[in-house]
Amino acid sequence: MKIRSPFLFKLASLLTTSAVSRWMSTLEYRALFYDSSVDPAAADCQGQKIYLFWHEYILFPFAVRGHCNLAMLLSRHSDAELLSYSARYMGFDVVRGSTNRGGAQALRELLRRSQRMHLAITPDGPRGPRRVLSPGPIYLASRLGLPLVLMGIGVDRPWRLASWDRFAIPRPGSRVRGVISPEVYLPSDLDRAGIEHYRQQVERTLNGLCDEAEEWATSGARRHGSLPIRRQPAQNRRRRIDRTHATPAPHTARARANARRVAG
Repeated sequence: MKIRSPFLFKLASLLTTSAVSRWMSTLEYRALFYDSSVDPAAADCQGQKIYLFWHEYILFPFAVRGHCNLAMLLSRHSDAELLSYSARYMGFDVVRGSTNRGGAQALRELLRRSQRMHLAITPDGPRGPRRVLSPGPIYLASRLGLPLVLMGIGVDRPWRLASWDRFAIPRPGSRVRGVISPEVYLPSDLDRAGIEHYRQQVERTLNGLCDEAEEWATSGARRHGSLPIRRQPAQNRRRRIDRTHATPAPHTARARANARRVAG
């Protein structure tokens, strides 16, 4: 049954957000950064960036990176309405649109927001195919001169919905792991062939980071250089990541291979 009353819809969104926040607070979050200053919650994060992660893992940035000056692109489809309200409640600005509905308007709004905010995009949304990168983020990064930050996310044996993206629902108390790229700059004013070239490379890299994060989450292994991630607003005097246990950024063989995929 659809909720038609705006008041009831907002109330349902608030209750849903509260329940999801409590659920997600039971999880154990750790991340490996090539460069921890790309974290939008870090005190030394400088300049705007475009963060990319797959749609199936959208709950996890919601859970730990609200109130970090992020504007998220969400579909105009009715099934994203609840998600858009929840995103606002959790501390994100929202831009509504997609490549099919509201695309031109959304692009203009993203261009405007990028002057003062980070952008967050699920590049296989809103309808897939799953883990196939759309050209939109490549065009934006080339047009704006902003770096991409690729976020590979993995969860230990999540429940999966029977949706196009096999949306991940974490089990209470489970492990969540992230493998986060450094800033990736693309050439300016790419033509159509250039956009497709970098689209393929970024897609391969993001999938490689995601595969690594999923293997790490499932194995439960300790990873050199990993940092605990906690929910906390981004402020210069307060850091969301605990640097007291920080060690140099990861430079495993797989990490170097993932970096070369975009650079090459």
